[in-house]
Amino acid sequence: MPSFDAPIRELRFLLEDVFRFDEKTAKLPGFEDATLDVVMAILDGAATFVHEVLVPINLPGDKEGCHFSDGTVRTPHGYKAAYDLYCTNGWPSLASSPEWGGQGLPPSVALMVREFIASGSMSFGMYAGLSQGAYRAILAHGTDELKATYLPKLVDGSWTGTMCLTEPDSGSDLSCLRTRAEPDEQGSYRITGTKIFISGGDHDLTENIVHLVLARLPDAPPGTRGITLFVVPKRIPDSATGEVAPDSDNLVSTGAIEHKMGIRASATAVLNFEGARGWMIGQPNGGLRAMFTMMNSSRIGVAVQSVGVSEISYQNALAYAKERRQGRAPGHSGEQRATPDAIIDHPDVRRALLTMKVLVEGIRALYVESAMLLDARASQPDSTEGEAAESRLALLTPVLKSFISDCAVQITDLGVQVHGGYGYVHETGMEHLFRDARIVPLYEGTNGIQALDLVTRKIGLENGRVLDAWLASIDQVIASASNIEALWHLVSAQRRAVQHLRDATDALRAWSNGNELDQAGAASDYLRLFGLVAMGAVWLRMAEASSAGREREPHLASFHNGKIGAATFYFQRLLPESNWRFDSVMQGARTLMTLGCAEF
Repeated sequence: MPSFDAPIRELRFLLEDVFRFDEKTAKLPGFEDATLDVVMAILDGAATFVHEVLVPINLPGDKEGCHFSDGTVRTPHGYKAAYDLYCTNGWPSLASSPEWGGQGLPPSVALMVREFIASGSMSFGMYAGLSQGAYRAILAHGTDELKATYLPKLVDGSWTGTMCLTEPDSGSDLSCLRTRAEPDEQGSYRITGTKIFISGGDHDLTENIVHLVLARLPDAPPGTRGITLFVVPKRIPDSATGEVAPDSDNLVSTGAIEHKMGIRASATAVLNFEGARGWMIGQPNGGLRAMFTMMNSSRIGVAVQSVGVSEISYQNALAYAKERRQGRAPGHSGEQRATPDAIIDHPDVRRALLTMKVLVEGIRALYVESAMLLDARASQPDSTEGEAAESRLALLTPVLKSFISDCAVQITDLGVQVHGGYGYVHETGMEHLFRDARIVPLYEGTNGIQALDLVTRKIGLENGRVLDAWLASIDQVIASASNIEALWHLVSAQRRAVQHLRDATDALRAWSNGNELDQAGAASDYLRLFGLVAMGAVWLRMAEASSAGREREPHLASFHNGKIGAATFYFQRLLPESNWRFDSVMQGARTLMTLGCAEF
């Protein structure tokens, strides 16, 4: 069974030395009490919960899976007790507004805790994670009555939330959505239709589940312009008390749960709405806007999940490589030794471990930096700073979701490989982590769709000014690192990659004027190039911080030397991928569309 030690030291380094949490987030209005010391204490508590409660149920929960019989879903053994303790300890309410019973902490703190949760059990984190999307959608678009009814319960975790978008004939193309919403005489609506792939769609963890459902009104225009969002509870709360009674079931039934490759302890349900009562959120036919409040929150959550599952895979691959002995490592072949060498002494195993280390620490830095943008947006939503943070998050969200989730699959795959044949058997847990990670490029909008969103919408935000401002910030990182002679070789590599990204962006902007085919053909390679450049920027910042840190903190020299060595590996062995990604972008759709369907 995998073990886990929360990366507390890594996060302190990022918050204290790299991103200056106390000088930024802790100075924002409303977050003054969220000092670095307070945040680290919270993370210490989360680490204990994950280590003692979640890690022990993760692998057994994957083996047992969820149970479905007589229309009822049961989670694996131990999950109900773990969820009750999770709520008792106040973890669901960290970043929610005190007005609704929350603790009012910065969103970044909740996301860091969510990383630990995903390391302990991705499946467990699914149940609470989607509630945040429901909370934010109702908070942003719901009436005062809906807020009063649902937000306190979502905040304290006594109810969970879902997003009900996908239908059998309407996956990523919401214009084909067929679920209907008919007004009734009580001022609510009757929702009829079937939704599939609903994470946490049914379970036994809470007394109620709050479904957020996309449906069409009778007079709705066609396509995505005719979609409205509704809150449809599993059980209808009493209008006076807000509580649910055993006989208050809504007309929502579970048709099945999916038998999945991974996240098996998370119930993924088929839900049938058979004239279920629902209440509108937002404006008629304004469901797409309200939905994106949920989706953007969830996509950043997917990035954080990806880091969590990657971290535990890396930790266990590293521990195994240090203890597993096999053969004679190159350079040791002439020595007489009583035992074989540890496999960490073999160069190819080092390559795998360094790749895992560099990617894990890089993707964590990417999400933490972006999470602090969430802090700025939450603190001052209507200010110039808050609006700038919102715009940059809009640009970066498809990159965070896709690039980081692709890295998670690569990292967990390497985790299996380092273990050799033992990685392929269930008991080590490594194949389980890989199977869990394989979902993250798929849900909340597949990575191919995220790439299309980036090239067709996001790089053109505010006539390109948002992207240009982000590129200018990368130039500032390069300029700062250039002051350290020992980093010049890293700076040079990053400067080349940034120029590739600028040239690729110019090509995509040119193609946006009527050349949709080349634009679409280049999208995935462009997103990968963007992610490589973004990771280069955070590695430059980490290398710069560690260059100063090893002089200031000689007792932490090995930590800082490890950071600088990892940065060097990234720029010499991984960032060169940006060269051929750039070449692929410049090909557009050439060769992609040359074969006819019959020629495949």
